[in-house]
Amino acid sequence: MFTRLRYRLRLPSRTLRLGERTLIMGILNVTPDSFYAGGRYPDAPSAVRRAFEMEQAGADILDIGGESTRPGADPISADEEIARVLPVLESLQGKLRIPISLDTQKATVAEAGLRTGVEIINDVSGLRTDPQLAHLVKSRGAALVLVHMRGSPRSMHKGPFARDVIRDIAQGLRASIAGARRAGISESKLLLDPGIGFGKNYKQNFEALARLPELARLGYPLVVGASRKMFIGWALGDKRQIWPAEKRQWGTAAAVTTAILNGAHIVRVHDVSEMAQIARIADSVLWAAGRR
Repeated sequence: MFTRLRYRLRLPSRTLRLGERTLIMGILNVTPDSFYAGGRYPDAPSAVRRAFEMEQAGADILDIGGESTRPGADPISADEEIARVLPVLESLQGKLRIPISLDTQKATVAEAGLRTGVEIINDVSGLRTDPQLAHLVKSRGAALVLVHMRGSPRSMHKGPFARDVIRDIAQGLRASIAGARRAGISESKLLLDPGIGFGKNYKQNFEALARLPELARLGYPLVVGASRKMFIGWALGDKRQIWPAEKRQWGTAAAVTTAILNGAHIVRVHDVSEMAQIARIADSVLWAAGRR
């Protein structure tokens, strides 16, 4: 069984120890159009309530996003994205015990978030959308999640898909790492996400989960977000119908378990309480395997 490497992630307010146990990143979408209806909190009061619920349920990190990146989603302006997330961030400032991550591709949105105490920027484009984002993250001492995405949310589900998905992910992440390092971001502030669902076909998403140990060789902690995504619905459905996101919880549990056993340090999920239990059992298996 793969041995998960250990890291320390340096945040402005604390240092997170990665690898001793799996950390749970709770997804909070302040959007009207995310792919999973159960994960949408389009108004600030409901989003703030959900944030506290996730912390209570066992989230180690809260990941807030104001722009849907589901397949086929249209982009929104930075002003609209800020209008969605800023009231939530301001309401939570200084009130959560866990760090907040902001899911954005835009430097102007990230800057607004960092002013309210955000400590991690989660960029699904891996710095391809806005190169200035890396310089901003460096100047504020925040951490950065570099996600692999082939194409853009509007077109990524249409292909063309890579012939060798792991090579494509590794090459893309290496380019993102290089951009972050050129901006002066230290290695201790970087995390990598293979981008499950972002420009991969259904089978390639399963291959990415199965071959995570190869991506671990890049030398950075791994974040995996497979929660309720369409490849799970495809595998659970049949030729006539893909299972809807609302029915993918147990398929998600299997994907999360696989990710942890193959080296994920952080799993990004909608169902915090349930997936925290899954993570605890998978971590116990990893611990037992290491004792042999």
